[in-house]
Amino acid sequence: MTVADIAFYIFSLTLVTAGLFTVVARNPVHSVLWLILSFLSASGLFVLLGAEFVAMLLVIVYVGAVMVLFLFVVMMLDVDFAELKAEMAKFMPLALLIGLVILMQLVMGYGAWESAHGASDLLANPITADHHNTEALGLILYDEYFLLFQLSGLILLVAMIGAIVLTLRHRKDVKRQDVLAQMFRDPAKAMELKDVKPGQGL
Repeated sequence: MTVADIAFYIFSLTLVTAGLFTVVARNPVHSVLWLILSFLSASGLFVLLGAEFVAMLLVIVYVGAVMVLFLFVVMMLDVDFAELKAEMAKFMPLALLIGLVILMQLVMGYGAWESAHGASDLLANPITADHHNTEALGLILYDEYFLLFQLSGLILLVAMIGAIVLTLRHRKDVKRQDVLAQMFRDPAKAMELKDVKPGQGL
């Protein structure tokens, strides 16, 4: 057994254990921390597969941004998680049914799995490409699938604008800042001096 095999088993066991504790942990902060550990273990598996770019992307984007954001939101918001779990218990049968359907789909997909033509040759000789892994991925994204890549970015931009429009509420009872009124105000009228006599209030 080589060092790569030992690292694979360590990362796999850590990933499965962290994923399990992410679901069963009672404290939501602990769940986020277990999820961060699972992402780090998954990035280690990607490194073993030779996908260094995907591994670093997983660490930088998910662990460095998304999970930290989740952690701050969970820690700063005063959410009654006991009440939320009580509400979730009512939908447990539906959740179990959906989980069973997803598990059946995974089993069916694994049963119909077929290796691509020439995959065994690539596994036997992984260093046969003219470009590095990250460089080859960039050439594919920005050369062959450039239009699809730009369209996916456009779809994300439209989704972000739609989320902002749907959640934006103009409340009339909220006093908003008027920058122009502040800039063009008269200093002589902005302040008023009061002569307060000693021993008397305003």
